[in-house]
Amino acid sequence: MKSIAAYNREVLKLAVPSILANITIPLVGIVDVAIIGHISNAAAVGGIAVGTMLFDLLYWNFGFLRVGTSGMTAQAYGRGDVTGQAKLLTQGTAIAFGAAALIWLLQWFFVSLVLWLMPCSPEVADFARKYFFVRVWAAPATLSLFALKGWFIGMQDTVSAMITDIVVNVVNMAASYVLAVYTPLGAIGVAWGTLIAQYAGLLSAAILLLVKYRPILRLCRVKDSMRWQELKQLFVLNSNLFLRSLAFMVIYVGYTVFMSSYGDTELAVSAIIMKIFLFFSYFIDGFAYAAEAMVGKEGVSEGAEGRKTPEVVRTVRVLSVWTLVLGLFFSLLYFVYDDGLIAMMTSDTTIQSAAVPYYVYLWLMPILSAFAFLFDGVFIGATKALPVRNCMFASAAAFVLIYAAAAPHMGAAAMYLAYSMHLVVRTVYLGVSYLKL
Repeated sequence: MKSIAAYNREVLKLAVPSILANITIPLVGIVDVAIIGHISNAAAVGGIAVGTMLFDLLYWNFGFLRVGTSGMTAQAYGRGDVTGQAKLLTQGTAIAFGAAALIWLLQWFFVSLVLWLMPCSPEVADFARKYFFVRVWAAPATLSLFALKGWFIGMQDTVSAMITDIVVNVVNMAASYVLAVYTPLGAIGVAWGTLIAQYAGLLSAAILLLVKYRPILRLCRVKDSMRWQELKQLFVLNSNLFLRSLAFMVIYVGYTVFMSSYGDTELAVSAIIMKIFLFFSYFIDGFAYAAEAMVGKEGVSEGAEGRKTPEVVRTVRVLSVWTLVLGLFFSLLYFVYDDGLIAMMTSDTTIQSAAVPYYVYLWLMPILSAFAFLFDGVFIGATKALPVRNCMFASAAAFVLIYAAAAPHMGAAAMYLAYSMHLVVRTVYLGVSYLKL
């Protein structure tokens, strides 16, 4: 039996590389918004928020490429099944390229429909449309990186996932800044920066595969891996994860769409507050990824995938301590530095002043959401997609109902209340489900 110290070392070995990589992910969004906030106006800040939402509508629905691949690969790793590892690598990347082709086919219809439905100003819509039609050409790279990152995590190799993420995000920040500030592209340069960065990341992932996993690559067989019998288990898992993503989109899109109805300033405030919150989420995701890898591996130790073995229980206990400490730390950090964080994001004093009434939600979000992230990782590692799906259905319903009830009395603040409460629902639902597992 491993000691608690050994569990802590394994957790940190998996979590720290993911955290180091994830730190750069919100920095990309922060840099993009900060660039726009300093060289343009609220309409452009709102436009990049809407443009980002358009991609999240598409890409988050394909989040199963990372999530499903991670859990199943971790279980194949725990069994020592090298052929299964190769099969999952092949399936994930093949599905990613097929999905990218579908996105390219439907791009014009999709962006026109969503912007027609959204109550945003013509200036915001125009910038969002330009942003979308540049970034959409990165779809094959973006979706492939989903699958490859999940595969690396499942292989207990968060270092390779870290390297890939850092390449993407450093190139993104550098290219976006140079193209937006020093070329005639102006604000739309941030979209070109993202496009360049995604393909740089895909190239780095391919190099890592060739250097570290050449024997597994030799076992990859596209024709054999894409037979229905081989895909059935992955399809069942991913279909539930896809439905979970759709429910999450209700929350994320609702957040942006409803905030856009309060005007460009409120939309800009909501985009900035969400970017700051996401800075925490990418820290806690490092421990969620560790949970995926460790629970997936440890859950097969007694011969049945997804079991709540003693090793899984000890893993979750250790991770829970880290999760609690991190949630409390970030809530305190946001409480102490709220004004400074907003000022870093925009020099527009109107936006800065408009953000003040919503500080309390920013303070509470980390501690309210910390365990929701952790238990997502636990259930994904166990490939128990049903509780994760049903949890998101419940939290999406809570989000919509709370906003509908509070909006007539609270205005824009109702959206922050609804978002905060959906985090509480996720935490409680998955916590109770874990106890019953």
